[in-house]
Amino acid sequence: MGIVAEDIERVRAAANIVDIIQSSVALKRVGRNWVGLCPFHGEKSGSFNVSEQTGRYKCFGCQAGGDVISFVQQREQFDFVGAVEYLAGKTGITLRYDTGGEQKERGHRKRLIEVMEAAASWYHERLLTAPDARAAREYLKARGINGEVARQFQIGWAPDDWDVLAKQVGQPGDLLREVGLAFLNRRERLQDSFRARLLFPIRNENNEMVAFGGRILPGSTDPAKYKNSSETAIYAKSKTLYGLSLAKAEIVAANQVIVCEGYTDVIGFHRAGVPRAVATCGTALTEDHVRLLKRFASRVVLAFDADAAGQGAAERFYEWERKYDIAVSVVHLPSGMDPGEMAQKDPAGLKLAVEKADTFLGFRLQRVLNGTVLTSPEIRAKVAEQAMGVLNEHPDVNVRTIYAGQVAAHTGLPVNQLVALAARKSPMPRLQVVRQESNRETAEVVALALLVQQWEEMAPWLIEELFADDICLSAFRTLAAADGQINLALEMADAEARELIEHIAVLDVEAIPDLEARNLISAASRRKLDRLVRSGDIYAALEVIEVKHLMERLEDVQLGPSAADELLSWLASADETGSRDA
Repeated sequence: MGIVAEDIERVRAAANIVDIIQSSVALKRVGRNWVGLCPFHGEKSGSFNVSEQTGRYKCFGCQAGGDVISFVQQREQFDFVGAVEYLAGKTGITLRYDTGGEQKERGHRKRLIEVMEAAASWYHERLLTAPDARAAREYLKARGINGEVARQFQIGWAPDDWDVLAKQVGQPGDLLREVGLAFLNRRERLQDSFRARLLFPIRNENNEMVAFGGRILPGSTDPAKYKNSSETAIYAKSKTLYGLSLAKAEIVAANQVIVCEGYTDVIGFHRAGVPRAVATCGTALTEDHVRLLKRFASRVVLAFDADAAGQGAAERFYEWERKYDIAVSVVHLPSGMDPGEMAQKDPAGLKLAVEKADTFLGFRLQRVLNGTVLTSPEIRAKVAEQAMGVLNEHPDVNVRTIYAGQVAAHTGLPVNQLVALAARKSPMPRLQVVRQESNRETAEVVALALLVQQWEEMAPWLIEELFADDICLSAFRTLAAADGQINLALEMADAEARELIEHIAVLDVEAIPDLEARNLISAASRRKLDRLVRSGDIYAALEVIEVKHLMERLEDVQLGPSAADELLSWLASADETGSRDA
């Protein structure tokens, strides 16, 4: 189902990536590329590269990259179909759909969101004007939430009635049930799901109304203090963050997002002048949440008890820091106070707490070190043991050994002993090391860049035997299988090859294809000659002499092309001496 593939390619070809990106990002010409400040994370020096030739963009700061369609998806927060439709409108292309199913599904989703919008407006108006919402208004006022703030966040009130929403909101009962606003009771009558609760509308990152979070008022006899919408076709708790649609511009500008546990905490941060806070919706922070937040910022500040979830949560946070290249820190709040309360009593202190947020490990370590008075050698040893237990959860040996010095200074234990304990734990593999160690400016990388940018000129010169680097070889195989089509190659490639292909798609190279190919042929020939010599095969002597003559002819302007052809044939022939890396 969806848009006809041919039409997607027509849109991709017709939409000039530089023109589309320049409508929202200032670009300047640098060599063959266009360069500017990345729109997906805060930076002061331009690391955002756009190649008009290949139709790709890549930020070497936050690693965002893709084609014109994925740019629109990231920048405008559209799904794939929405991005293609947006670009089709820009380029005047009429799209065809291979079945009506996709349009029907999108239409139904839109209808569900309209039902939620209608309910949010109805509940909000009820809070502002209904006599039965007076206690709710007074409660909000006591929490420092005035009418202006209530309107900003569209807070609502669900009356203590059986079916008043179902009767008055003007939406079909089956749709109210589908989005979780109503249900059939034992008498098979439609009944409201939310009663006698303050309601906080939950919108996704696209500002679409998808769910509600409900809270009882003080004095209520309802044992359930909080009640949230159940998951529906338009709402997944693990992928939704309250307040993100309001905060995302500030989040991008600051390259920082604050994650809370409650809706009033988010509102409190806004009131304190820190409008870049979001909250989970009745769940712990998930990897889907982190993946979503990484689109907007690389610094994540936790404004809740980061130590409460224990070691399992710590391991997840460290894994996410590595996997998504984020930095996690924690706000220190006065004991017993949440951000909503602090925003009312000490807004300047809340703002300062964010500025002074400690690293995730540092926060947890200080909890241990400062939690016990060191009155005896036994207690000092116990605290050190607990601290090292927290410390050794971290996968980076360098981080562990640095913090081990702090533990030693605090407890009085020998620093060498604690550093040795920290060093014993082997660090977990760091995904970024592959990128840093894979020398991206080798002759093989330059050749691959020429391949994607000048396919017709470069493809005849390249074979697998020219690539000694495994990642470059994988990228070449993928590009060859995709016949040079970058988007297809990216779909087929493994993670490391995909990253390399994204890189070379925007790499600005000034080189002549056949000369670069001859450099690779010469290097590959030398590798194979070395294997022949090491093999000790007496019959290889003549072959070695002949190949060396061919390699000498590579430098000749007239004889070079024919020598290259002969060497390519020789390199592709069966190698009796072993593997290509022997």
